[in-house]
Amino acid sequence: MTGELVADEAALVGIARDARTVAVLGIKDARDPDAPAYSIPALLAAGGVRVIGVNPKLPEALGARTLATVAELPPGVDVLDVFRPVEAIPAHADELIALPPERRPRVVWLQTGIHHDAAAARLVAAGYRVVQDRCLGVYRRRAERMP
Repeated sequence: MTGELVADEAALVGIARDARTVAVLGIKDARDPDAPAYSIPALLAAGGVRVIGVNPKLPEALGARTLATVAELPPGVDVLDVFRPVEAIPAHADELIALPPERRPRVVWLQTGIHHDAAAARLVAAGYRVVQDRCLGVYRRRAERMP
């Protein structure tokens, strides 16, 4: 797997369009319906995407059990959508790099406002495709409007 930092608009739309399973690190539940960490996963789920929540403080979200850590990710995750503070990103990069290849998500997507060049470079060097400071929901909507 060749890593890359993805910034090309067409590639971002393609990732959002092709994602069938998205794990959401830092997912929130319906108690906070206006939080992007709830509304974006809810949008994805409403569009037929399988959403896997990852949040050790939340036993379930969107009607399904959540995982406590990235280390619990199952095989077949297309995108890991990250809603975590910037200072948490290096530790999450360590967790992702430690995953066996068959359980690695294809893309690590850092949501709007989350940008960490050093952690992104480490993930790219480990073979991940990485998106920084973009909203997956925006690109999913763009993909849905395309013929």
